[in-house]
Amino acid sequence: MIVELGHFALVLALGVSLVQMAVPAIGAHRREAPLMRIAEPAALLQFALIALAFAALTYAFVVSDFSVKLVYDNSHSAKPMIYKVSGVWGNHEGSMVLWVLILALFGALVALFGNNLPDTLRARVLAVQASIAVAFLLFILFTSNPFLRLDPAPFEGSGLNPILQDRALAFHPPWLYAGYVGFSMTFSFAVAALIEGRVDASWARWVRPWTLAAWLSLTIGIAMGSWWAYYTLGWGGFWFWDPVENASLMPWIAGTALLHSAIVAEKRGALKSWTILLAILAFSLSLLGTFLVRSGVLTSVHAFAVDPARGSFILGILIVFVGGSLALYAWRAPMLKTGGIFAPLSRESALLMNNMLLSAAVASVFVGTLYPLLLDGLTGMKITVGPPFFNYTFVPIFVPLLCIVPLGPLLGWKRADMKAAAERLLAAAGLALVACLTTFAVAYDGPWLAPFGMALAVWLVAGAASEIAWRIKLFSTPLAESLGRARRLPRSAWGTALAHGGLGIAVAGIVGVTAWRAELITSLAPGESAEIAGYTLTLEQVGLRDGPNYEATVGVVRVVRDGRELGTLLPEKRRFPAERQEKTEAAIRTNGFADLYVVLGERAGDGKWVLRAYHNNLAPWIWIGGAIMALGGAMSLMDRRLRVGAPTGARSRLAPAE
Repeated sequence: MIVELGHFALVLALGVSLVQMAVPAIGAHRREAPLMRIAEPAALLQFALIALAFAALTYAFVVSDFSVKLVYDNSHSAKPMIYKVSGVWGNHEGSMVLWVLILALFGALVALFGNNLPDTLRARVLAVQASIAVAFLLFILFTSNPFLRLDPAPFEGSGLNPILQDRALAFHPPWLYAGYVGFSMTFSFAVAALIEGRVDASWARWVRPWTLAAWLSLTIGIAMGSWWAYYTLGWGGFWFWDPVENASLMPWIAGTALLHSAIVAEKRGALKSWTILLAILAFSLSLLGTFLVRSGVLTSVHAFAVDPARGSFILGILIVFVGGSLALYAWRAPMLKTGGIFAPLSRESALLMNNMLLSAAVASVFVGTLYPLLLDGLTGMKITVGPPFFNYTFVPIFVPLLCIVPLGPLLGWKRADMKAAAERLLAAAGLALVACLTTFAVAYDGPWLAPFGMALAVWLVAGAASEIAWRIKLFSTPLAESLGRARRLPRSAWGTALAHGGLGIAVAGIVGVTAWRAELITSLAPGESAEIAGYTLTLEQVGLRDGPNYEATVGVVRVVRDGRELGTLLPEKRRFPAERQEKTEAAIRTNGFADLYVVLGERAGDGKWVLRAYHNNLAPWIWIGGAIMALGGAMSLMDRRLRVGAPTGARSRLAPAE
């Protein structure tokens, strides 16, 4: 009965979404307040109904109701509870319910906290958001119904893919979807603004918190996915340029550009048309990622569905929303006012250069990801575009971007004094030079570009610190006054500095792993040893252990360095009887500066065990930097100026299109 109630709630949510899509839009066109006011209760009711459907599906997984086909296909009574719950979205159908739940949540938040929006704009935003919900609810109900029953009901389920039975991956998809779907809110604001034909500083102020929330969620989701792949897949790497990984990277980069562009639109009234386009493209790239994962065109550890019918449906959604919004942009964007004028040397110019480089980076990833698919579809020729392509295209674009990151916040609006800005960064430049020379001295045998990478990382971190020091007038005023300025500094300023500094720490981690990684592949019998990066690894024994829903072969590896025993590592190979699959569980020892990473392989014919070991210098800094970036985003989101948005009086200050 609960399952049927969940299915019925989804059907009702579709009906409510249709009303929310049509009635407020008509009301906004006719300027009829009663019709526009339908949007708020409809958005809240839509969210409540989808939440009810999601709760019903979760209940079916928790109680192991194997009469529900989705539960039978993706769960097992012996699974730990956390994986029963995460199994709700560890599959195509359930993940789509989570998708529309987050979509409805964003709409409900606008309904609850959007009272300072102009009535017509709020009605149109919620109508556009509802149109996206209609498309995906139709997709779920007609191609991906999660509530299908089995008769007779099986006694036991098939289980969940073992690589998805991981605590990090249990939370990775919700954060990733919050990022993907969060950009639907910026898309709705952009389309609503184009329909109204007006974009000004108030619009940019309203759209920034939603952009920041989506960017923050996507940052956390990508970082968690990278960390999961690092320690679960047993390959010792953090990013493989997998097409589905790229599908999450592209909207993140576009969202980063949108964040910076919206600042110019808000502060100076410039780049408004470009900001609208970025808002459309960020969500369009999110839809593209959905298509890649669920269309069957990719075979990946990340891919959920291989049903061409589902792929065709999502392709139709992609064409309607992306094509329709771009057509609307082509029609209405020329009517928007161009905004303020600025000198070639100014903060606006720095942010514009930032946007150009970010856009070029997105283009390089887009081409590298889709070209093989298009070539295969059009000619049948199969090619592989791997890391070398992205290293030679993406990296040369991104490095100049990183070089200008510390400079932008120190430049003035409209016209800047380059000499003054450079003087504020002298200390940062000096530290970067010291880092470069020190790295050359320590790692004199190469690789030769690594010292410049470390200098760039220090430049980013020290540049972020220099910005804060300049803002609080550190060393130029008494310390008490500087501390007072620090307390009064807007949270968005602290957030920006943290995000830029976190990026620098992540860059240091990436340079360390790629430049100075040590690797060992050997076969050892119990009692034998091998050396890697000054560590002695001794395979003491290999035994068996029973887990809650798996059997594990565990290697006991003693770690010794300079004659001192540091402990033991326990790499595992887990076998899941219900799923009839295996999973590698790497053992990692870290000191915060490097990871010793050990993987137990297969047993060889001579009775020895294959052992793979990696020494990854600065690897933890990749995710520490990501966490600091996310913290910076969260701090910026708590800034009062972003939480309250534009004042209600801004309704009368919206400039009409020309």
